[in-house]
Amino acid sequence: MARKETQLIIKMTHLARFMVCIMSGARSKLALFLCGCYVVALGAHTGEESVAEHHEAEYYMAAVYEHPSILSLNPLALVSRQEALELMNQNLDIYEQQVMTAAQKGVQIIVFPEDGIHGFNFTRTSIYPFLDFMPSPQVVRWNPCLEPHRFSDTEVLQRLSCMAIRGDMFLVANLGTKQPCHSSDPRCPKDGRYQFNTNVVFSNNGTLVDRYRKHNLYFEAAFDVPLKVDHITFDTPFAGRFGIFTCFDILFFDPTIRLLRDYKVKHVVYPTAWMNQLPLLAAIEIQKAFAVAFGINVLAANVHHPVLGMTGSGIHTPLESFWYHDMENPKSHLIIAQVAKNPVGLIGAENATGETDPSHSKFLKILSGDPYCEKDAQEVHCDEATQWNVNAPPTFHSEMMYDNFTLVPVWGKEGYLHVCSNGFCCYLLYKRPSLSKELYALGVFNGLHTVHGTYYIQVCALVRCGGLGFDTCGQEITEATGIFEFHLWGNFSTSYIFPLFLTSGMTLEVPDQLGWENDHYFLRKSRLSSGLVTAALYGRLYERD
Repeated sequence: MARKETQLIIKMTHLARFMVCIMSGARSKLALFLCGCYVVALGAHTGEESVAEHHEAEYYMAAVYEHPSILSLNPLALVSRQEALELMNQNLDIYEQQVMTAAQKGVQIIVFPEDGIHGFNFTRTSIYPFLDFMPSPQVVRWNPCLEPHRFSDTEVLQRLSCMAIRGDMFLVANLGTKQPCHSSDPRCPKDGRYQFNTNVVFSNNGTLVDRYRKHNLYFEAAFDVPLKVDHITFDTPFAGRFGIFTCFDILFFDPTIRLLRDYKVKHVVYPTAWMNQLPLLAAIEIQKAFAVAFGINVLAANVHHPVLGMTGSGIHTPLESFWYHDMENPKSHLIIAQVAKNPVGLIGAENATGETDPSHSKFLKILSGDPYCEKDAQEVHCDEATQWNVNAPPTFHSEMMYDNFTLVPVWGKEGYLHVCSNGFCCYLLYKRPSLSKELYALGVFNGLHTVHGTYYIQVCALVRCGGLGFDTCGQEITEATGIFEFHLWGNFSTSYIFPLFLTSGMTLEVPDQLGWENDHYFLRKSRLSSGLVTAALYGRLYERD
């Protein structure tokens, strides 16, 4: 394939801080690497935006908006419906501005974040005035803008519907909804209603196309879990079928994996209110990993509250990303990009052809069982291979993401390392052009994560530590200078593996190659754009949750 150039055109009026990163690549016989990215801080609420423009053929135009939502000063206080609407209309006014800006660029679908209209930290009672009544789109065909008096307490839905018409685009937003229930329902709450964290989808003519009720709540006492999991898709005339889920759902089988597995979804809209947690679960990091792992497009909109660690939105394809992450600037950001209707994924080991480079040859020799240098309890064995790590580095433990990882330091300019936990082993084959004054470590975790959610994970992670002490490995850092060429792999017990990849300055990277080789899953990368912060394979064993 000929070299493909990606152009980024940034339009702005009040530029506070500006960083643009463009990575273009070509498909070799082994791999395809292409990533476009940018981080821009622009004026809040004024419609300044980043626009990524490509060929028009086989693309659609999408937008996501990172919103610094106007919040209730006291979310525990009881207010009237009118007072609640006054607050929500302030946020909806901003949404409308963004829709009109996006419309000028020919956007066909726009995504707004979770909690962007009403905020968060409510009780079940205090959120009630903020809730719209939600009829089931499967039962009732309704255009709230054209039929505003059909149902009571639907003012927010009406405004969103009218925005979709005015902008002539599909619109995805998140709001709180209510649904009355009866005492004959054994699960009906004592107050006689269900309250849901709800995403809604409107077509460009304002019709309520569908709704998704969040299943995996994250410390959201104001909301109920739906009786049945919603597996929601909607069809568009410009890109076919989309799936939809919310925030914390991305880490669980239902609805997320089942939706992608069973419903032939190529595009996902993803409202979120994500608090970043490095080194493994920053917002843009997991969004990108999801797009790469499943070979799909992800349109992710986050709220913007840096003081709460909440930032990170993007339009992600398997091979390129257009994202925003800014922990310093309080202003909003609109991302607009043309997105392929049929996303192309990375080339894996199973269909890679042609000659391999020396590092990949070494990796394949190790996996095939050819002799290599290792040390057992009695003696060192080195046959026919480069004699690396004759003096095995020490194993140590450190907390990462609240889990007790087993790690080994990554010393020297080249080497081969492995570290194991509960029968799960991670391996690293690496080479560095020069050493930096930083400590890196290879870590492994195989077990049940139990803090801020309970779920089973298998993780292989190459991370830059916070300092030079072993106890700093796993700390949150965003800057690094260490450059690596490496293979990272493990004997995973699951096929659901997400490649997490960050370099200095919260820059997203795309692996050169991902795939299975001799029952091990691997990630391969050379030519980093900047210093490595995190390279990890994050496996989910849903059946063990």
